[in-house]
Amino acid sequence: MEVSGAGVSAVKRDKLELPMKFAAIIEYTPDKSKIAEFRPPHREYLMGLRKDGKAAMAGPFTDDSGGLLIYEAESQEQVEEMIKADPFGQGGVFVSWTIRPWNLLWVNFDLMPA
Repeated sequence: MEVSGAGVSAVKRDKLELPMKFAAIIEYTPDKSKIAEFRPPHREYLMGLRKDGKAAMAGPFTDDSGGLLIYEAESQEQVEEMIKADPFGQGGVFVSWTIRPWNLLWVNFDLMPA
């Protein structure tokens, strides 16, 4: 796996670890039947992360070759664990990924789905 920015962790303020955002660009297997098989539990898993405040945004690329996920975590290692625990990770749909620390500057909510 390629992991960029290794060793990056949450910002420390007053000795407290604060979560930060990480962008994960993930490549899928070309096996479309495997993607279809694991997609429902994958989406359920992501909705659980969303509910727990650990996933900010997620979506596949339009050609279904992979996806972009924005995680909220205390460390890059924590993101790696979430990716590996994902049904797509356990089922062999995720074949490689790059994780990068990410700063949100702004959002145009008019362009976001309801």
